[in-house]
Amino acid sequence: MADAPRSELEDTEIVTGEPLRRLAEGVWVEPSPRWVRTYLGGVAITDSRRVLLVFEPRRLPVYWFPAADVRMDLLRPGGDTRSARSRVTRYDIQVGDRVARRAAWSLRAPGRERAELKDHLAFVWDRMDAWFEEDDEVFVHARDPYSRVDVLTSSRRVRVEVGGRVLAESTRPRLLFETGLPTRYYLPKQDVDMKLLVPSSSTSRCPYKGLAVYWSVPDGDAVLDDLAWSYPAPIPECPKIENLLSFYNERVDIFVDSVGQPRPVTGWS
Repeated sequence: MADAPRSELEDTEIVTGEPLRRLAEGVWVEPSPRWVRTYLGGVAITDSRRVLLVFEPRRLPVYWFPAADVRMDLLRPGGDTRSARSRVTRYDIQVGDRVARRAAWSLRAPGRERAELKDHLAFVWDRMDAWFEEDDEVFVHARDPYSRVDVLTSSRRVRVEVGGRVLAESTRPRLLFETGLPTRYYLPKQDVDMKLLVPSSSTSRCPYKGLAVYWSVPDGDAVLDDLAWSYPAPIPECPKIENLLSFYNERVDIFVDSVGQPRPVTGWS
């Protein structure tokens, strides 16, 4: 029997209902339907179709794997986080001559709200070589199923200034709305004064958008580093921002339909 269609209200309840209420109160643990693997030195250290996704306030989501789905023969205790009485056990991982120090951890005696994590392990994301959800490689951290990225085409007039200089002005922006972040305005390069920007060597990755490259803005004798970015080849789920340019709202003056936008306070301020 086919699933009945959901109403907008029902979809809203999925995002704003019990899981997020519980998360606001403390730890939220839920089974993930995704097949997840992580590799080190070409070896699958984990390979599991029964991972748990764990949310904690002010932290990124983390995958926890049943010990039975972990190559425990490649792990050895690498010391505890604070002392011999610590609830956390850290593990080194060794594949041939390759050693990833303190790259995994487990809880010796999980409390009530973490009881489901008994006999499970988690891994430090960037100490592993690669992560896969199903057959797609994922970067930076586990994807949050409650986080959305929507890109909408707009005809608003967007102007970007820094120190009174106009860096860009466009009536064909694409607005990117991402859960918990300020609206980002992505502009065609034809509407950006590229003579005022210089390419940066910086790059970053986003699990929802892909690999970003950056531009800086010379400002007299100084340089405003990494003020703008672009995704030359975003992941297939986010094609609308391909090769468009966006500026940090936190560090430039943005005007939308001639109305100045407040500078948000975030980790990029």
